[in-house]
Formats: sequence, structure tokens, C-alpha cells
Amino acid sequence: MNFAIGVIGLLFAASFSQAKVNEGPFYPLPSKPPIPKDNPMTPAKIELGKQLYFDPRLSKDGTVSCNSCHNVMSNGTDNRAFSAGINGQLGGRSAPTVWNSGFHSVQFWDGRAASLEDQAKGPLTNPIEMGMPSHQAVIDRIKRIPGYVSQFQKVFGKDGMTIDNLAKAIAAYERTLVTPDSPLDRYLKGDEKALSAQAKKGMKTVMEVGCVSCHTGVNLNNPNPVPGEGFYQKFPTFTDNEYVAKYDFLKDKGRAETTKNEDDAHFWRVPTWRNVALTAPYFHNGAVKTLPEAVRVMAKTQLNKDLSDEQVADIVEFLKSTTGKFAPQSMPRLPESETITTID
Repeated sequence: MNFAIGVIGLLFAASFSQAKVNEGPFYPLPSKPPIPKDNPMTPAKIELGKQLYFDPRLSKDGTVSCNSCHNVMSNGTDNRAFSAGINGQLGGRSAPTVWNSGFHSVQFWDGRAASLEDQAKGPLTNPIEMGMPSHQAVIDRIKRIPGYVSQFQKVFGKDGMTIDNLAKAIAAYERTLVTPDSPLDRYLKGDEKALSAQAKKGMKTVMEVGCVSCHTGVNLNNPNPVPGEGFYQKFPTFTDNEYVAKYDFLKDKGRAETTKNEDDAHFWRVPTWRNVALTAPYFHNGAVKTLPEAVRVMAKTQLNKDLSDEQVADIVEFLKSTTGKFAPQSMPRLPESETITTID
């Protein structure tokens, strides 16, 4: 399976005109992700989505916003193994970065959401995360905030305050979160000096070792992303090694937890490499604290290979080259209400 996926990725990448011919599956990040036809982006919709993204009043007790776990003022994560929801409850998986999430073909670690719009609705009613009793309860609450009422009407028209439109607004904002112009991107566009000699060695190493059987495409996690269609890989593939027990990788069954199909056990959406040097801890359970250790874990559990310290250092240097430029984010002023309370 790994070999077949790798061939597909290499063939697809070779056809991408912007890529350097000799770099195989790597090519630059576009300035914006695909935009769904049913959710065009406008400045007013993006601003509304930004306010909703930062507003903790969308949670049951008014303590948790989208930004609480996916901090866009930083790297789009909270750098915790497990995020804290209402009442300090801890979730069961590490929060992935929201930066560049618009380039994923599916969302969540297990791919259970087909789009950013679908993903935005999930945490609102998750009893551990934002804890609202229903989506209608979310809408009933924000209907009591005059500023939101007028903005929804402006963006979506009369009777436009619905959970689907709320999710569309948040997704529109999230699609602005792109980190282009990384050293790797500049190198792929022809700037030979953008990568250090060690990073170039690391690039060669990940190709020779076999990492590119999964980590390909513009987001370095899917050779040919199609909206709504996930690109999954089994993790861990090789279980007869010290890492699997040490980091408890078999406790969570991945997609099978959602699909209830044992054939999906331990399959996960391939995570992006972009900005990976900033988003520790690593893996779905946040069990690995450092990037060098994550590289060793992946080589052994996925490819059954033991890397030398030199190989690990070279790969880490290459992975650092995927760190792009983060657009400055300003905290939005949230609309006020004299009647709303989040106290039960």
C-alpha cells in the first residue's frame, strides 16, 4: 500500500508545473485554499466568522471559544496533549492546528467531518468541549445579541441566523488562515538559497526513506485532495517496537471509533507537515514532546526503519523549512448584550 501511494504521489507531483522537477512530491502552498461554491467569502462574512470564532459565549458556561484550543494568535493549537473544555474537562485527542486547515480534504484526526463547515458544528455540542445542549440552543443564545442579529441579516439575509450559516461564517474566517512563503515554498519556486544545505539533505532523506508515500501535496499530507474524501493511513503500521507501548498508540482506534468498522481501526487522516516544528506535542494523543523523537517514532512505526542521529537531525531541519508566514491576527470586538448570561 505504501509503495502504491508513493508512486501516485510522485506522479501527481511531477505534473505540477510550479514544482522544481527534481524535488518530486513537494510543491508550493497556494495563497488561498479551495472555496466551496455554496459558501463564497466576503469581508462581512469573514468578520462575522472571526467574532464567532473568538466568542466564548458559544459554549455552555461562557469559558471556551474555538480559539481556546486552536489559538490563531500563535500556531493554531494550544500546545497541549489534550485540550481543556468546559469545567476543565480534558478531551481525548490533541487539537490539530487550524492554520492551513482549509487545504485538508476532511477534518478532525479521524476525518469524520467532510468540510470546515461540518467541523465547526461539532465542538459546540460536544459535552466535553463547548457543551451546549443543542445547536438550537446556540442559535437561541446569539439571537439575544443584537449585533449578531444585524450581522447575520446583512450577510445571510432575513431568517439567516441558522446553525449552518454560523458554521459557514466560521469556516470562511478559517480559510483566511494560510501560512505561505515558507523557506520550502521559496525553494520550490526557484530560490536555491532558501534552504540550508542540511535542509536539502533532509529533503533527500525523507524521499529516500519513504516518508513521501504519505506526505505529499500542497499541504504535505495528501497527494490529490478531493473535498470530502479522506486520505488515511494506518498508525501504527508496525507494532513490534518499543514506541507503541511507550506512547500508548493502540489505545485509540482512530476512524473505527466513529465508523464502528473494525477495518478502520487505527486509521487516521495523514497530518500536515506544515509548521510542524511549532505544534508540539505530536500525534493524536500528544504523547511525544519533541520533533526529533516524533521523526524516530514515525520511521520505526510506519516504515520499520531505525534512523541515525544524523538522519534525524537532517529531517528535522527540513521539517523546520515548512514553517510559513503567519498573517497578523487582531482580537475582534465582540457584540454586546445587556440581557445575555451564561450562568445556569
